[in-house]
Amino acid sequence: MAEWLKLKKSNCKNCYKCIRHCPVKSIRFSAGQAHIVGNECILCGQCFVVCPQNAKEITDETEKVRVMIESGDKVVASIAPSFIANYEGVGIEGMRSALKKLGFYDAEETALGATVVKNEYLRMLREDNRDILISSCCHSVNLLIQKHFPSALPYLANTFSPMQAHCTDIKKRIPDAKTVFIGPCLSKKDEADHYGDIVDAVLTFEELTRWLESKNIELEKNMDDNEKSRARLFPTTGGILKTMREEVEGYTYMAIDGTQNCIAALKDIEKGSIHKCFIEMSACSGSCISGPVMEKFNLSPVREYKAVSSYAGEDDFEVEQPGYAEIVKNFEPIDKKLSMPTEEEIRAVLKNMGKTKPEDELNCGSCGYDTCREKAVAIYQGKAEISMCLPFLKEKAESFSDNIVNNTPNGIIVVNEQFEVQLINKSAKKIFNVSSVSDVLGEPIIRIMDPIDFINVQNTGQRIENKRIYLAEYDRYVEETIIADKEYHIMLCILRDVTDEEKSNKQKEKISVQTIEVTDKVVDKQMRIVQEIASLLGETAAETKIALTKLKEMISNE
Repeated sequence: MAEWLKLKKSNCKNCYKCIRHCPVKSIRFSAGQAHIVGNECILCGQCFVVCPQNAKEITDETEKVRVMIESGDKVVASIAPSFIANYEGVGIEGMRSALKKLGFYDAEETALGATVVKNEYLRMLREDNRDILISSCCHSVNLLIQKHFPSALPYLANTFSPMQAHCTDIKKRIPDAKTVFIGPCLSKKDEADHYGDIVDAVLTFEELTRWLESKNIELEKNMDDNEKSRARLFPTTGGILKTMREEVEGYTYMAIDGTQNCIAALKDIEKGSIHKCFIEMSACSGSCISGPVMEKFNLSPVREYKAVSSYAGEDDFEVEQPGYAEIVKNFEPIDKKLSMPTEEEIRAVLKNMGKTKPEDELNCGSCGYDTCREKAVAIYQGKAEISMCLPFLKEKAESFSDNIVNNTPNGIIVVNEQFEVQLINKSAKKIFNVSSVSDVLGEPIIRIMDPIDFINVQNTGQRIENKRIYLAEYDRYVEETIIADKEYHIMLCILRDVTDEEKSNKQKEKISVQTIEVTDKVVDKQMRIVQEIASLLGETAAETKIALTKLKEMISNE
């Protein structure tokens, strides 16, 4: 399959909206980016429609058509009947005039091909003795059956789509013509590419509008009096049935729109609970008038239906009905190539997602998958990551933060702008002698401590950092840090219990004072002793001097 739907990688924001809206979950998510799984995608375009970042883009074939025109080819446009809903007040003549200004050789309504297809459906019901017949106009429905419900392939009408029938007729009437289908559908690009040279290019209404605007060509608001045809109802829900005036006896006729409804019907068919039915299936809710390249910008199903209905008529276009063999189209199953995990492997993935018992499986759908088991299968197949499970991430983050908050030696208190306690951890409970969290949660902070610092932080916007305070009521010293979070309108208070440190410092200070006092006493005493020694030494010296003097005198006299 050519890559008709691309991803602008820089735009993807991990919102998983595309996965939630993808009916067949054909989107793989890895490394923070969404990737389309081609062998599962049915090109319904829902991911393009719902993407809030416009990260999905459709391959534009405008340049290809320009080249065909500039090369001198007779390029004829086949315009889907939903054009009347997309371009309000513009009939086929207005469309033809604008397209000729762009260089097209001519432009016609795809409703001509729709008439051929409707006639073939009637022939199949009358002559082929079909048990169930499913319309094959919608290529997305065809891909849905080929890829996801291959057992229902025998019931798919094996004939051209209106686009193919009309373009085949154009090439038969206009030798060497090139055909370009213009419509609201992404999947038609794939259909044209897959089935050879019947359709040479496909433009969406969006691409045509951009081209017209680049050339300053305005569509004429002219509801022409061209012959009206009932086949113009094809792009509405039940539009095919409305064109089939003749009902074959024994058949139930029903119209099913929306991929989820189509899936439900196909499951019933697989079970064998449906018989003798003609089922008109359309992947888009509201059928083609709500196609992805209309729905992205226009969402008015009532107005659009009225526009198509008023433009349609009661009679059929006059067409030359080709033989069955000329418009037969065979559908082959398309292998998805992804293996399914065993029950044991699913349980192993669920365990890694933190889901060890049934009640852990919330099936919230936040990851894009309807159930946790579907998500587990996608993880096994490499289409999803465990990190896409938001409850798992939330629980993991909360567990991690709870471990930090509850095991830190620092007290943590969170208060709101009304100074009411929103959180208190174990260490803070110990500091304030709180027995139960419920005793203080939601209560004013003044119940356990002076709120003046919180008030100052809120009023000034300035944080308080490592302020040492004494909590007299609790006989504790703490270093207090208070930070205001303006985004979440809370204040965070971190308390480091420094009671032991403060008491130790005071004890050291006391010992130091005592030491100084003892030292002073020792010094004083030593001074007194020195003085006493000095005094004694002085007296002894004097006595010695007197004795020596007398001895000297005695010696001299002799």
